[in-house]
Amino acid sequence: MSPVPGTPSQRPADSASSGPALRASLTELQDHLRGADAALARLLGQWGSGAGGSDDHIVRVLESREEQARRVYDIEYAARTTLWGFQSGANTVAPVPTTLPDGPDGPDGRRTDGSGPPMRKDGNPDASYRIVVDRDFLSEPAALRALDLRVERGHQVRVVDQPLIKLLIADGETAMVQVEPGRSLELRPPLVVLAIELFESVWRRSRPYLREDGDLSPTDRRILQLMLSGLTDAATAHQLGTSPRTVQRRVRALMDLAAVASRVQLGWYAMRNNWV
Repeated sequence: MSPVPGTPSQRPADSASSGPALRASLTELQDHLRGADAALARLLGQWGSGAGGSDDHIVRVLESREEQARRVYDIEYAARTTLWGFQSGANTVAPVPTTLPDGPDGPDGRRTDGSGPPMRKDGNPDASYRIVVDRDFLSEPAALRALDLRVERGHQVRVVDQPLIKLLIADGETAMVQVEPGRSLELRPPLVVLAIELFESVWRRSRPYLREDGDLSPTDRRILQLMLSGLTDAATAHQLGTSPRTVQRRVRALMDLAAVASRVQLGWYAMRNNWV
């Protein structure tokens, strides 16, 4: 069981006083990461507009959904040692359900709706995966199932609350960045270091998707994770296949367990005591 700081009568006051500091820290983090994303997108856009047809192939511009989907597939298959990525919502290139073992693909692996190339389902067993997802991704259909499968396969999965750009990095040598909805850039050294630095910066400030230690049930951990990411009770219930009333009841039980009086205090307590 995780250590509980202070006595039950002390914890709510301690959490309440820490609430403004937590919100200020999260706001500062969001501003920092938004600035980093915007700076990287501007820089890559400048390179892409002038270097897409160059002979050295430092930057390659990908402008069709089919081309982007194929390249995501190829990069993941080719990864030898590491595969790092940001996953955000509105996945039109590689919809989340197509990454599941029982996704809507035909026997040859190609999507039955003809929308793109076959998508990898099992990952490279020899590569080390580190994946960061945001609130928009957690709202997508089948997102929790996809993340649970990653955890089962030994992938490291973490969560942030601010929106992410879509990013994939293989072996520290190749990166693919979506700079706008219909346009991605593939980066090679030396520019790939920009994507690596952005990934590492976000990774250091993210939190684990699902902890296995402690006394909380997996369902309660998921509820806390989605609550901290800003999902409504209705959206959380939809993801978990239950009702908003059940979500509210379990949140109330967690508040009682933590001896706190608000959801803000519960979030602070959960993060301090490794509940999420």
